[in-house]
Amino acid sequence: MIVNKGNKRYKHLTQDDRSILEIMLQNATTFQTIAAALGKDACTISREVRKHRTLVANRFTNYDEQNNVINESCPKLERPPYVCNACKKRHSCRLKRYLYVSRKAHEQYRNMLRDSREGIPLNKAEFYDMDAKLSAAIQSGQHMYQALQSTGVEIAVSTAYKYADKGYFSFTSLDLPRKVKFKSRKKKRTPYIPPAVKKGRTYADFLQYIETHEIPNWVEMDTVIGRQGGKVILTLLFTICNFMVGILLDSKSALAVSQEFRHLHEKFAAAQTPFDQLFPLILTDNGGEFANIHSIECNAAGTRETHLFFCDAMKSCQKPRVEKNHTLLRDICPKGTSFDQMTQSQLNIIFSHMNSTARKQYNGKTPYQLFCLYHGKEMADLLEIREVPADKVIQSKRLLKLLNITG
Repeated sequence: MIVNKGNKRYKHLTQDDRSILEIMLQNATTFQTIAAALGKDACTISREVRKHRTLVANRFTNYDEQNNVINESCPKLERPPYVCNACKKRHSCRLKRYLYVSRKAHEQYRNMLRDSREGIPLNKAEFYDMDAKLSAAIQSGQHMYQALQSTGVEIAVSTAYKYADKGYFSFTSLDLPRKVKFKSRKKKRTPYIPPAVKKGRTYADFLQYIETHEIPNWVEMDTVIGRQGGKVILTLLFTICNFMVGILLDSKSALAVSQEFRHLHEKFAAAQTPFDQLFPLILTDNGGEFANIHSIECNAAGTRETHLFFCDAMKSCQKPRVEKNHTLLRDICPKGTSFDQMTQSQLNIIFSHMNSTARKQYNGKTPYQLFCLYHGKEMADLLEIREVPADKVIQSKRLLKLLNITG
């Protein structure tokens, strides 16, 4: 049995790894098992085999005049494991044979790695010649791409611009008519949840929690951006029936989210309704606006009333329902729509129309109807969502005009 020593994710496959891979392929081991043994992802193993498999000849192999193999391909090679290492008929097979040979695979990998790092070998004379050609073309009014094409200089456009910025060429950025029109992009670091804060609140912890406590439904939370720097919408989707509530925030900040959750806790307390009855737990992404975990989970007295968990980074697919439901919101408020002139009452009307839209997956029932069935109409009233008659539902930008919302 092969033991995986340490975490080898994001590391290159070594020659020993490839040798183990070849042995396991000969034993007809699945990619998942191989990946677990090597500490890799199954997709990595699949790509490795397909990229570095070798066409191997035997006495049944036929060639054309250009010495190309003309045997038909085996249909089994179109699916995992993509090679014939474990095939018992490979020595007598009359079809094309592909084998994974660790020695050749590692040699191909090393060659590819060397070539990718080699760059363009230029001596001083060759560089001066390239500079002279490009400078003449640029001075004649040609743009960079045209200059490279007309002179036959074999470097990328981005590389040419980089050399110009560093002053390697005789011409400067001022000689490039298009480049001087564009400002350098400002890189703004988006706030995120630090890993230390997410300890015990990861997606894996979430899966374990709902399994241990047998929780069938929860709340998925996200934000929808309007105008950059303007108001945003905090969306809360109840997975039991795709019922979604929108809360208008003055900004996409942890303070704005904290204040709204404090109001939610107070509203439920005033209605003498347990907060965790509707919010058993909340799943959201890694946006910095959700950094104040205590204010989301706890009421003013500091008593925890729900549990907050975070999806893995760049894994919006782990909260698919709220992401999918955002498309209904975008039917009414397309991207770029400003929320600055909108009020919470108007937003409640928009979400009332969304929740009154019949869904095929619920056999024509609406999220509002199902939500009232599970939690009662009083709970929907507490969230300020009303039912809209089926013939009055509007699911387009026309609703904004009827509500006199501009922007």
